[in-house]
Amino acid sequence: MGPLTGEDGIVRCPWAGGPGVMRDYHDTEWGNRVHGESAYLERLTLEAFQSGLSWSTILNKRPAFREVFHDFDADAIAAFGPDDVERLMAEPRIVRNRMKIEATITNARATVALRDDVGLEAFVLSFAPDESPVEPATTSVESIALSKGLKKRGFAFVGPTTMYALMEAIGVFDPHLVGCFRRGSG
Repeated sequence: MGPLTGEDGIVRCPWAGGPGVMRDYHDTEWGNRVHGESAYLERLTLEAFQSGLSWSTILNKRPAFREVFHDFDADAIAAFGPDDVERLMAEPRIVRNRMKIEATITNARATVALRDDVGLEAFVLSFAPDESPVEPATTSVESIALSKGLKKRGFAFVGPTTMYALMEAIGVFDPHLVGCFRRGSG
């Protein structure tokens, strides 16, 4: 499916739909480069929590995720223990999935460890493709390699499809369809 023209006359990727959180995310954030360890850890975490759910659910819960995970400060999350897992499992404002909560803590610890090498941002960017894809996909050679590289470094919930979504979201390449008003703007 190609881009669609909304009721506002603007051509967008088809998932952006009508007015609301998804369109706002598409128009202002998706595909834009982010910077800094906490921004990368946030997106990595949110993509993992989204697995099996709708992205609009995650976007609507994003303020609570930011609060309970200390604005994705890797050091703060890395210090979480079993009591914190139980506290988060009782938090109705986020997705309460024990495996994903524990993966967030694991990933924060792996992020801290990665500082001794290149850091999370540089590591992820090292898997950027030479060119942005033209056709929609769910994985790529690069996302598969990133997934393997992160797993080797101790990260969890970083499968190739999730890493492809991460790469799209943070502007590692331009994810917008040809014809979308955002194509080439990130």
